[in-house]
Amino acid sequence: MALNNTPLPSYKADFLNACISAGVLKFGSFTLKSKRVSPYFFNAGLFHRFDLLRIIASAFAHTLAAYIDSSSLDFDVLFGPAYKGIPLSAATGLELAALDAEKFGKKDYSFNRKEAKDHGEGGSIVGAPL
Repeated sequence: MALNNTPLPSYKADFLNACISAGVLKFGSFTLKSKRVSPYFFNAGLFHRFDLLRIIASAFAHTLAAYIDSSSLDFDVLFGPAYKGIPLSAATGLELAALDAEKFGKKDYSFNRKEAKDHGEGGSIVGAPL
């Protein structure tokens, strides 16, 4: 249950349960790169199994779809920054298309390379142009 006694949608509950059971979300005392101390740590790198990737992608897709439905905003390209964002953007795009193929099936995604290629087509962006 959420703090306001409204039950969480299943995709949010599934996401939180998966994060905790897989050790992605840990509670304690953690010193962050910024040297600040946090009562929790979220390690997205631990979403390395396909079932976990599907759960996070589904949560992202449902969240994006709900936001788009409740606002006048939309998107053309779903961008996944290298490296952890690449599979997240691709998997989220697949989940969005599964939610609503008419609305999201023809959307694009892209990602960046850490270093621009100096051969072939070159460049630092892969996929749809930004």
